[in-house]
Amino acid sequence: MAAVAAPHAIEVRGLRKSYWVREGGLLRGRRRRIEALRGVSFTVGWGEVYGLLGPNGAGKTTTVKIIATLLEPDEGDALVAGYSSVREPLEVRERIGVMLSVERGFFWKLTARENLKYFGLLYGLDGRELEERIEELLELTGLKRLGAENRRFEDMSLGMRARLGLARALLRDPPVLILDEPTLGLDPPSARMVRSILRKLASRGKAVLLTTHNMFEAEIVCDRVGIISRGRVIAEGSPGELKARVSDRVPVVLHVRASPTEAEALAQRIGGAVSRLTERDGGLLYVRVLADPESAERIIQRAIEEALRLGVRVAEARIEEPTLEDVFIALTGASEEGGGGG
Repeated sequence: MAAVAAPHAIEVRGLRKSYWVREGGLLRGRRRRIEALRGVSFTVGWGEVYGLLGPNGAGKTTTVKIIATLLEPDEGDALVAGYSSVREPLEVRERIGVMLSVERGFFWKLTARENLKYFGLLYGLDGRELEERIEELLELTGLKRLGAENRRFEDMSLGMRARLGLARALLRDPPVLILDEPTLGLDPPSARMVRSILRKLASRGKAVLLTTHNMFEAEIVCDRVGIISRGRVIAEGSPGELKARVSDRVPVVLHVRASPTEAEALAQRIGGAVSRLTERDGGLLYVRVLADPESAERIIQRAIEEALRLGVRVAEARIEEPTLEDVFIALTGASEEGGGGG
């Protein structure tokens, strides 16, 4: 399908969306209004991978569902190849491939090939054209190499299902691809495959919009990133441009052999914002604290002293380059483990 001659592949204009939720039980509960989106605006260009980056509950999924015509906004609009998701949903659906869930919508008793044939027929493809397209996508996503093209969906691994979901989104060769957390929960080879395909599609002129809370993924895949927090886009630019915004703060990284509670206590004693605390190989924990460049060396020395007082062994301490995660911490004052809905 040829791309429409529109200045932007996707143009999001002032999206607002609220939900009403009931709290406190059925009889004595009260309704509360939650603003999921509070004026979200951004554009995605042709041949670009754009990442909507933020924690759970920031508004990422609500945004992509509106763009994909699955939700209507309270205010604003989203244009896809020049067509309005609000006023021209059928035109928009003709031009997008969507993957909102790895497992949703497939027939569990059908094989990968049979599922793709079923959806291809629904999309108006048939005959030799459909067969050739299915073969091409089975090769592109690696399902053929894995011997999964004739495996039933219920017998597939999560990684295989993700590959099939991407293949389904590409069946009509759409000019715009919309993916919500496409690598969430995948094993490293499957996640790497998905990222590689996205870059390849962008190189062919297609526009790719993906949501993620994975900072590493956004850095290596996206041409531009919009950081969304509490229903607003609070920063936008290339990964390099965004990292330049925190050039006055550097990450001090500690690898410690300790319990999570001890590591958290250490981070609190040395000050700053803890951005990540994750298990490492060999029982090590990874503690990351932002610091002023001039005081980074002193913080490392203080960290070692405080670790000795806590009985915590520091296996390694170093200063790193800022990452997108550090940008998010600096702009929001919160870790990526935020939460809510959408």
